[in-house]
This record gives sequence, structure tokens and C-alpha cells, in this order.
Amino acid sequence: MITGLNHITLAVSDLERSLHFYTQVLGLKGYVKWESGAYLSAGDLWLCLSCDEPCPKNDYTHFAFDIAASDFDACCMRLIDAGVPQWKVNKSEGRSVYILDPDGHKLEIHVGGLESRLEALKSKPYSGLVWL
Repeated sequence: MITGLNHITLAVSDLERSLHFYTQVLGLKGYVKWESGAYLSAGDLWLCLSCDEPCPKNDYTHFAFDIAASDFDACCMRLIDAGVPQWKVNKSEGRSVYILDPDGHKLEIHVGGLESRLEALKSKPYSGLVWL
């Protein structure tokens, strides 16, 4: 039985550029790097950067990182100051900023979690919503 998310591996075209983005701009913790990759973490999430040719995606697939409400505004200012592009404007529950990494991977930085999202759905359900 699946018990959780183990890790996420992202294809990156320039390891040093991506390391800088994820550790210096987003603040993830770096552990090791080698010729074709690196291991980082965001809380309990293990992130692997792997040198490859990233494929552009045009769908809604993205990865969301947690952030404390008290850190959200400072994070957004840091992203603006670093010139990080946004790919979407938040229209859902909770505070979020939707950004692109240097290879165009879609990321979200979100205040809240599954419980707050489910609670919001009680008063404003999605079209066709069915509770399981």
C-alpha cells in the first residue's frame, strides 16, 4: 500500500542555475551535487535535480510547496526581486503564487493544505463535486 510521496525528480538543463534557483531563491536545503544531479529537500520532501532535456508542458500539472502565512509576503517580494516569472494568478482558496523555475517547470507556493481546501469546498463546491 502507498504510504506517501517519496521524492520528485525534475529534469534540468543547467544544474548550477537550477541549484541557485531552488536553494538561493526558494530556500530549499541542498545536500549533495554531482556531475549530473543534486539532492535537495523542502521540509520532508526530497527533490532530485537531474540533468536532462526538460520537455515543455502546456497543461495544469505543477508542484506545490508549503509556506507559512507569516512568510508568504516576503517570499513573494523575493521572487519579484529575482525576476521569477508567474504562470497563473491565484483564484482558489488560500494564498498562492504560481511561478516557473528556470526550465519552465510549473510550481506553486501555497499557504494552507488539504484540510483548508476541503473546508472551503463546503461553502463553494467545484462544478460536479462529489464527496468520497
